[in-house]
Amino acid sequence: MADETAAGASSQGGTGRDRFLADAAARGLQVDVVERPAAKSLEEAAGILGITPADIVKSLVVKHKDGSFLFALIPGDRQISWPKLRNLVGVNKLSLPPADVAMDATGYERGTITPLGSTNKWPVYADATIAGRRISMGAGVHGYSAFVDADALTGALRAVVADISDPA
Repeated sequence: MADETAAGASSQGGTGRDRFLADAAARGLQVDVVERPAAKSLEEAAGILGITPADIVKSLVVKHKDGSFLFALIPGDRQISWPKLRNLVGVNKLSLPPADVAMDATGYERGTITPLGSTNKWPVYADATIAGRRISMGAGVHGYSAFVDADALTGALRAVVADISDPA
Protein backbone atom coordinates (compact mmCIF):
# COMPACT_ATOMS: atom_id res chain seq x y z
CA MET A 1 0.00 0.00 0.00
CA ALA A 2 1.28 3.48 -0.85
CA ASP A 3 1.36 6.04 1.94
CA GLU A 4 1.27 9.78 1.81
CA THR A 5 0.74 12.53 4.33
CA ALA A 6 -1.02 15.88 4.16
CA ALA A 7 2.33 17.68 4.04
CA GLY A 8 3.63 17.56 0.50
CA ALA A 9 1.11 15.32 -1.24
CA SER A 10 -0.83 17.98 -3.11
CA SER A 11 0.92 17.19 -6.38
CA GLN A 12 -0.42 13.61 -6.40
CA GLY A 13 -3.30 12.72 -8.77
CA GLY A 14 -7.02 12.71 -8.06
CA THR A 15 -8.78 16.00 -7.43
CA GLY A 16 -10.86 14.62 -4.55
CA ARG A 17 -7.76 13.38 -2.77
CA ASP A 18 -5.98 16.65 -3.57
CA ARG A 19 -8.81 18.67 -1.97
CA PHE A 20 -8.79 16.35 1.04
CA LEU A 21 -5.03 16.66 1.55
CA ALA A 22 -4.94 20.42 0.95
CA ASP A 23 -7.73 21.05 3.46
CA ALA A 24 -6.11 18.78 6.06
CA ALA A 25 -2.79 20.60 5.62
CA ALA A 26 -4.46 24.02 5.83
CA ARG A 27 -6.05 22.96 9.13
CA GLY A 28 -2.73 21.64 10.46
CA LEU A 29 -4.05 18.08 10.58
CA GLN A 30 -1.65 15.16 10.31
CA VAL A 31 -3.33 12.59 8.08
CA ASP A 32 -1.91 9.43 6.59
CA VAL A 33 -3.49 8.31 3.33
CA VAL A 34 -3.07 4.70 2.27
CA GLU A 35 -4.00 3.07 -1.00
CA ARG A 36 -6.08 -0.07 -0.62
CA PRO A 37 -7.89 -2.51 -2.86
CA ALA A 38 -11.60 -1.97 -3.43
CA ALA A 39 -13.81 -3.39 -0.72
CA LYS A 40 -17.38 -4.62 -1.06
CA SER A 41 -18.29 -3.69 2.52
CA LEU A 42 -17.15 -1.69 5.48
CA GLU A 43 -16.20 -4.94 7.22
CA GLU A 44 -14.05 -5.98 4.26
CA ALA A 45 -12.37 -2.55 4.20
CA ALA A 46 -11.61 -2.89 7.93
CA GLY A 47 -10.03 -6.29 7.32
CA ILE A 48 -7.89 -4.93 4.50
CA LEU A 49 -6.73 -2.07 6.72
CA GLY A 50 -6.13 -4.33 9.74
CA ILE A 51 -8.57 -2.43 11.97
CA THR A 52 -12.05 -3.02 13.37
CA PRO A 53 -15.23 -1.67 11.74
CA ALA A 54 -15.58 0.67 14.75
CA ASP A 55 -12.33 2.37 13.69
CA ILE A 56 -13.75 3.33 10.28
CA VAL A 57 -15.80 6.47 10.57
CA LYS A 58 -18.52 7.03 7.99
CA SER A 59 -18.99 10.65 6.88
CA LEU A 60 -22.71 10.84 6.22
CA VAL A 61 -24.24 13.76 4.35
CA VAL A 62 -27.52 14.69 6.03
CA LYS A 63 -30.07 16.99 4.44
CA HIS A 64 -31.75 19.58 6.65
CA LYS A 65 -35.39 20.41 6.00
CA ASP A 66 -34.34 23.92 4.90
CA GLY A 67 -32.30 22.43 2.03
CA SER A 68 -28.89 22.84 3.66
CA PHE A 69 -26.71 19.93 4.73
CA LEU A 70 -24.55 18.74 7.58
CA PHE A 71 -22.01 15.98 8.08
CA ALA A 72 -22.54 13.25 10.67
CA LEU A 73 -19.43 11.25 11.58
CA ILE A 74 -20.53 7.79 12.72
CA PRO A 75 -18.33 4.77 13.60
CA GLY A 76 -18.72 1.80 11.28
CA ASP A 77 -20.17 -0.45 13.97
CA ARG A 78 -22.92 2.04 14.80
CA GLN A 79 -25.80 3.73 12.98
CA ILE A 80 -27.06 7.27 13.03
CA SER A 81 -29.72 7.93 15.67
CA TRP A 82 -32.22 10.16 13.94
CA PRO A 83 -34.03 11.20 17.15
CA LYS A 84 -30.75 12.15 18.86
CA LEU A 85 -29.44 14.09 15.85
CA ARG A 86 -32.75 15.87 15.23
CA ASN A 87 -32.90 16.88 18.89
CA LEU A 88 -29.32 18.16 18.82
CA VAL A 89 -29.85 20.14 15.62
CA GLY A 90 -33.24 21.38 16.84
CA VAL A 91 -35.34 20.21 13.91
CA ASN A 92 -38.05 17.64 13.34
CA LYS A 93 -36.85 16.43 9.93
CA LEU A 94 -33.47 15.29 8.61
CA SER A 95 -32.77 12.78 5.85
CA LEU A 96 -30.07 11.07 3.84
CA PRO A 97 -30.15 12.50 0.32
CA PRO A 98 -29.76 10.42 -2.84
CA ALA A 99 -26.18 9.81 -3.99
CA ASP A 100 -26.29 12.48 -6.71
CA VAL A 101 -27.50 15.12 -4.24
CA ALA A 102 -24.73 14.17 -1.78
CA MET A 103 -22.22 14.46 -4.62
CA ASP A 104 -23.51 17.93 -5.54
CA ALA A 105 -23.39 19.00 -1.88
CA THR A 106 -19.81 17.82 -1.24
CA GLY A 107 -18.01 17.13 -4.52
CA TYR A 108 -17.42 13.55 -3.34
CA GLU A 109 -18.98 10.25 -4.36
CA ARG A 110 -20.52 8.01 -1.72
CA GLY A 111 -17.84 5.88 -0.14
CA THR A 112 -15.29 8.70 -0.44
CA ILE A 113 -17.15 11.49 1.39
CA THR A 114 -15.30 13.49 4.02
CA PRO A 115 -15.83 16.97 5.47
CA LEU A 116 -12.18 17.71 4.61
CA GLY A 117 -12.03 19.28 1.17
CA SER A 118 -15.77 19.26 0.66
CA THR A 119 -16.77 21.76 -2.01
CA ASN A 120 -19.17 23.24 0.56
CA LYS A 121 -18.38 23.78 4.22
CA TRP A 122 -21.26 22.24 6.13
CA PRO A 123 -21.52 21.93 9.94
CA VAL A 124 -20.04 18.72 11.35
CA TYR A 125 -21.57 16.56 14.10
CA ALA A 126 -19.38 13.74 15.39
CA ASP A 127 -20.51 10.83 17.50
CA ALA A 128 -18.85 10.94 20.92
CA THR A 129 -17.68 7.32 20.60
CA ILE A 130 -14.96 8.33 18.12
CA ALA A 131 -13.17 10.49 20.70
CA GLY A 132 -9.74 9.63 22.01
CA ARG A 133 -8.52 7.38 19.21
CA ARG A 134 -7.08 7.15 15.74
CA ILE A 135 -9.72 6.58 13.09
CA SER A 136 -9.91 5.83 9.38
CA MET A 137 -12.18 7.72 7.01
CA GLY A 138 -12.76 8.44 3.36
CA ALA A 139 -9.98 10.32 1.60
CA GLY A 140 -11.95 11.87 -1.25
CA VAL A 141 -11.44 9.13 -3.83
CA HIS A 142 -12.14 5.41 -4.12
CA GLY A 143 -9.26 3.09 -3.27
CA TYR A 144 -7.81 5.25 -0.50
CA SER A 145 -8.38 5.57 3.21
CA ALA A 146 -7.12 8.23 5.58
CA PHE A 147 -6.00 7.79 9.16
CA VAL A 148 -6.29 10.72 11.57
CA ASP A 149 -6.53 11.43 15.29
CA ALA A 150 -10.26 11.84 15.97
CA ASP A 151 -9.81 14.58 18.56
CA ALA A 152 -7.57 16.60 16.26
CA LEU A 153 -10.10 16.11 13.44
CA THR A 154 -13.13 17.22 15.44
CA GLY A 155 -11.19 20.19 16.81
CA ALA A 156 -10.01 21.27 13.35
CA LEU A 157 -13.54 20.96 11.96
CA ARG A 158 -15.10 22.68 15.00
CA ALA A 159 -17.40 19.70 15.14
CA VAL A 160 -20.16 19.30 17.67
CA VAL A 161 -19.24 16.08 19.51
CA ALA A 162 -22.26 14.37 21.03
CA ASP A 163 -24.15 11.08 21.35
CA ILE A 164 -25.73 10.82 17.88
CA SER A 165 -25.59 7.08 17.21
CA ASP A 166 -26.94 3.73 18.32
CA PRO A 167 -25.44 0.24 18.03
CA ALA A 168 -25.96 -1.18 14.55
